[in-house]
Amino acid sequence: MKSWKSKAASVALASLFTLTLSACGSSNDNNASNSPSVSPSANASESPSASASGNTSEPVTLTMLVSGAKAAEGEDFELETLPKLVKEKFPNVTLEVQKLPDEQYYTSVKAKLAASEGPDIFLVFPKLANMGAIEVAKAGYAADLSDLAFWKNVSPAAKNDMSYEGKPYAVAKGMDILGTYYNKALFDKAGITEIPKDWPSFLAASDKLKAAGITPIVMGDKDPWVIQFGMYQLAANSVYPADPEFDNKLQTGETSLTDSKWVKTVNQYAELYKNGYVNKGSLGMASAQAVQQFVDGKAAMIFTGTWDLPGLTAKGAAEFERGFFSLPGNDAGQPVYASAATAAGYALNANSKHLDVAKQIFEYLYDVQSPLFQAWSDSNPSISVFNGVTLKNEIFKDVLNEIQSTGHAFYFSNQMWPAGVSDVMQSKFAEIIGGKKTTAEDVTKAMQAKYSELNKG
Repeated sequence: MKSWKSKAASVALASLFTLTLSACGSSNDNNASNSPSVSPSANASESPSASASGNTSEPVTLTMLVSGAKAAEGEDFELETLPKLVKEKFPNVTLEVQKLPDEQYYTSVKAKLAASEGPDIFLVFPKLANMGAIEVAKAGYAADLSDLAFWKNVSPAAKNDMSYEGKPYAVAKGMDILGTYYNKALFDKAGITEIPKDWPSFLAASDKLKAAGITPIVMGDKDPWVIQFGMYQLAANSVYPADPEFDNKLQTGETSLTDSKWVKTVNQYAELYKNGYVNKGSLGMASAQAVQQFVDGKAAMIFTGTWDLPGLTAKGAAEFERGFFSLPGNDAGQPVYASAATAAGYALNANSKHLDVAKQIFEYLYDVQSPLFQAWSDSNPSISVFNGVTLKNEIFKDVLNEIQSTGHAFYFSNQMWPAGVSDVMQSKFAEIIGGKKTTAEDVTKAMQAKYSELNKG
């Protein structure tokens, strides 16, 4: 039952490049002739079972539970657009969607699924992440989606990252990149003429911003999961370039999270707080407040991912141009590595009373010719992993081109950890933010202890 462990890290590295090629519509090998085989069912737009009347004339109500916040501007795809377009295609189907804050979502969906009261459609993350594809598949919560027809249009990488024992259990929204959003006007005001390309130059830029009376970085650490957003970018530069197989070795005990490379990563992130580059009182600020501070022009940078683009480009108290770059945790003279990985996506409840109807909706949602797919693609800030869908958000172009041209990228670290390790990392690092005498070594020891506890057997 551990066969996936020895392959997961290498698959993640190789798959990333396939994803990026697909995302920009570049020539690639992901076509019908060499994609993983699927059952020969028709596309939703062609199948009688996916006709406007649906599979049955009887009224059907499907429930959907996802995480996140309502769209800051315009129509929310999941709460408004999706139910409306499902109703247009399947008049007998009513889709009821609930969106919860991230931590509340994890608690709620796990409790519901365990009690066999789960939603028909729910959000799943890749691999071993909290609510990861492997976890929900092993528990019997998610339905096997192998029989659906649209897989021939999906990057094999995205399919693999949502699979367990060779079968897909969720459909990724795309590829996400962790990065640093920045305010170009504040950079200009502080005299920063170039994007930092290494750790020393990033610290120098932060110092210039602080000297100019500008808050260099705003983070809402009251929501502890945002601590990952800076940490994994640094790990992509300090941990994996020297040892791409680090997580494979971690599985076998050949290495440890107490390794000096992880100690360096934690120390780097702590340096930003100790130097006063991150807003004071970040432990009392929620992530939504931090985003608002950024859009109001009150801080020069914020660490988060492609998924937060809508909120970070919403209108605020200040007008300014945004940019996006990878946090350069690399030493001077070394290349910058991005932190990029398959995004979360939707799964179907294996115990749903209306699984056949839910699968019809999936066929329609992921049929690249359908109006619903177009609406989903237009609203989705993640970089598409469906063939032929070109990059629409130019803010990510430079980072994505760099990944494509160099291959310098690594996945989010928590995708290879049992759920719970990142929680310990967050809670122990929060002690550093709060001014306790906790050291980087203390953080990594706690991470390794939790990893060892959860990885038994």
